[in-house]
Amino acid sequence: MGIRGELYTTQVTLANRSYFFNVKENRTGDVFLQIVESKNGKEGLERDRHQIAVFEEDMQKFFGGLDDSLKFIQKNKKERDKARAEKKAAKEAKYSNGAIAGKKVYKKKAEDPDARPVDPKAPKRTGRVHVVSKRSKE
Repeated sequence: MGIRGELYTTQVTLANRSYFFNVKENRTGDVFLQIVESKNGKEGLERDRHQIAVFEEDMQKFFGGLDDSLKFIQKNKKERDKARAEKKAAKEAKYSNGAIAGKKVYKKKAEDPDARPVDPKAPKRTGRVHVVSKRSKE
């Protein structure tokens, strides 16, 4: 038995998180799995750390629930991908060859800003915010 009752440990490192899976034994001889998530805190100064413990007698139920969740995620992903593909196919069929119920779709070209008539009293459009006072000039 290692430090603090550790029997086995492994680490999974991701971009900004690390997961530790520790198999431990407590003073009374109970074996449990400790899962620790460690991630960088704000501004990288501190680390956020969360942990759960699953005891040996509860592991089958715990992993059964985890397995059911993974199956749901995979099934749901397949359904979402299928719906997304159907929606894309319907959209392509609707807009294929520019036809919508026998009508053609025309796109209006963007106007050249220099070709528009310019009102000398209108504010210039530079992209900046202009504040105009509503007070009358006295």
